[in-house]
Amino acid sequence: MSKEALSDKQGIAIISLFIIGSSIILTTAGEAKKDIWIAIILSIIAAIPVLLVHSRLLVLFPGKDLYDILEIIFGKVVGKGISILFIWFSFFLGGLVLKVFGDFILMVSMPETPEIVSMFMIGVLCIWAVKEGIGTIGRWAEFFIIGTIALILLVSLMLIHRMNINNLRPMLSINIKPTIEGAFHAFIFPFTQTIVFTTFFSSSKIKSLYKVYIFGVLIGGIVLYISATTDILVLGVNIIGGMHFPSFGTARLLEFAEIWEGVEILITTSFIVGGFIKVSICLLSTCNGVAKIFEFEEYKSIVTPIGFLVVNLSYFIHDSVMEKSEFALNIYPIYAFPFQVILPLIILIIAEIKKKHLKNRIMEK
Repeated sequence: MSKEALSDKQGIAIISLFIIGSSIILTTAGEAKKDIWIAIILSIIAAIPVLLVHSRLLVLFPGKDLYDILEIIFGKVVGKGISILFIWFSFFLGGLVLKVFGDFILMVSMPETPEIVSMFMIGVLCIWAVKEGIGTIGRWAEFFIIGTIALILLVSLMLIHRMNINNLRPMLSINIKPTIEGAFHAFIFPFTQTIVFTTFFSSSKIKSLYKVYIFGVLIGGIVLYISATTDILVLGVNIIGGMHFPSFGTARLLEFAEIWEGVEILITTSFIVGGFIKVSICLLSTCNGVAKIFEFEEYKSIVTPIGFLVVNLSYFIHDSVMEKSEFALNIYPIYAFPFQVILPLIILIIAEIKKKHLKNRIMEK
């Protein structure tokens, strides 16, 4: 893992696509309804301090990832125990995201094909990518990020004539509670899920971790902001409320879609790229953690069995789209908050204290 190179640009591209990931096809901060644009801005602002916590952890321990840091701070036994929690978090998140894209492909592209087939194919592609290493994933992300952003911007520009500014009015007409709820959900999913990157990023691979984290989330956040605002302006709150994948529904309104039959395939592929990157990152995090727990020389030998476990988890994780939506709205934020915010903050505080004590001892000598 330490031999795999990753440039700052590639790191930014990976985080951006990770943020876009499954969020581009779902409704980000949907609880805010017509104030969704306010909720996304608030969630990005709130996420920045958490991103600094995530990156600071890696800066404090040059060349180490989170799994290494936990053993350094807490010792082998306790450190590995906490590592297992983060391994589970990455593993479960990978299954959740893969399930989202299985549902997406089933409902919009291949309704006659068993869902497990599409999830299996994406899973195999992710296994291949992780086996090739973070450098290969970085090059893929660097290549696809421009096309993904360009396509989303193109969709928004081509639909300007269908936009109705009244769909955003009146602003905060009822109360601010739905907007805060929407901002919190976007804060949890996806903006602070960047904790996953601490499990394989290190300052030896990336020159400026702060820049990579901040720019990656800002680029991904701006794309989600444009996409979500376009959905509201074009479709309106009432229509979006009855759709599972509003961004795809909005894109299908393009007038040239009837002339160019391949446009729907292009849009679908663009959406899936983000999911492929996100599942790959979760799989990489899981495999690296398992390798550290059992002290394997490298993680690549266990990618295939763990990858197939992620596919199995995704197939059984939810029985229906409605159950998945209920989980995402009411359970996931409570479940994920400790992993993404509380634990990293506690770990950083303890790390800062230990570093300070170590520095004082060196100075005394």
